[in-house]
Amino acid sequence: MNAPSVLTARRRSRWLGLLVLACVLRAGTAGAGTPALPLRIVHPDLPLAGRPNRFDYATIDPQRRLLFIAHLGSGIVTAVDLRDERVVANIADVPGVHGVLAVPALDEVFATATDRNRLEVISERTFRVVASAPAGVYPDGMAYAPDAHELFISDEAGQTETVVDTRSNRRIATIAMGGEVGNSQYDPVSRRILVDVQTRDEIVAIDPRSNAIVQRYRLPATCNDDHSLLLDAPARLAFVACDGNARLLLVDVRDMRVLSVHRTGRDPDVLAFDPGLQRLYVASESGVVTVFHLQGRRLRLLGRGHLAYEAHSVAVDPRTHRVYFPLQNVGGRGVLRIMAPTSLPATGTRGPPTASALPRSGTGHGPRRGERQARARGNDRRSLPPTAVPAHRAAVTS
Repeated sequence: MNAPSVLTARRRSRWLGLLVLACVLRAGTAGAGTPALPLRIVHPDLPLAGRPNRFDYATIDPQRRLLFIAHLGSGIVTAVDLRDERVVANIADVPGVHGVLAVPALDEVFATATDRNRLEVISERTFRVVASAPAGVYPDGMAYAPDAHELFISDEAGQTETVVDTRSNRRIATIAMGGEVGNSQYDPVSRRILVDVQTRDEIVAIDPRSNAIVQRYRLPATCNDDHSLLLDAPARLAFVACDGNARLLLVDVRDMRVLSVHRTGRDPDVLAFDPGLQRLYVASESGVVTVFHLQGRRLRLLGRGHLAYEAHSVAVDPRTHRVYFPLQNVGGRGVLRIMAPTSLPATGTRGPPTASALPRSGTGHGPRRGERQARARGNDRRSLPPTAVPAHRAAVTS
């Protein structure tokens, strides 16, 4: 068989494998009365460098059309060109990388090398580390405040926010949060950084101009361990995932009132929002992905199902609406699964479209929560300070 024939046969084999996978998923159930996951595979799984071990956050630069993936277990930041969906760079020697954040205005990607407690600054032009800064005890996720030119790093175990001036790439402040820190997000309307303090079930507001806490908001008992946070700033809404009891809160950021509470897969972790389709994706350590549709100030469940082992990371391309899941072990290697909403036409895809995936419920706990429980928490749930404002309760609706 000549080379073109061999290549054609290999492509057919890969697509056949994907079709078989889709059929297997279709045989599963999403749970009684729960809609199936409204996603379909639109591209063969993209092999990723490194060992078949844990991934963490992912970030997209919509201007350069680049996806950056934190391969935590292998200490690699992988760059994927979204125009043709191929790996264009692997930045090695970023040990224990947890957080990655692309800042298009700076042509840089920030990565937390947690195993050496450093922030690594990566050029998007050369894919090389160009600067480094201390980042606390256990640096994780990040948020960028453009007006102040400051990067806020969640130091989960250190219970602080580390502040780095992105003009000099030097640490300029360390803010004590009073508990383990989850995700941080910048709100461009209030020009404040909002931070999950997960062992106190609080959202804390920081003013980047003073690098000081200006308000604490206590979440209701329907949230246990608010690790994940994402904003829809134009709508003045926040999505808060509570990994202690598998709940998602829809919060009005104007007064921090909880509008509704929803069920997710066990141990929810990374959130991604598609503003064009108004779809929210919740990936969990249990491998279960939950998809919601935001309708005004209400969330409607579109589907929930098991995608893959520890499919806890997700990113969505706002231009194409494609959804990207780094998966740590598929056939003995790490891969990037590329999917799209089932309601969209399969234009622009290579190869034949696959069957819609109808996943089954997932089982098992991921390592993140276990790692946190293994650390001594101290007296994190002490009485609230005078500035704490309790949030309103809401019933669980999905």
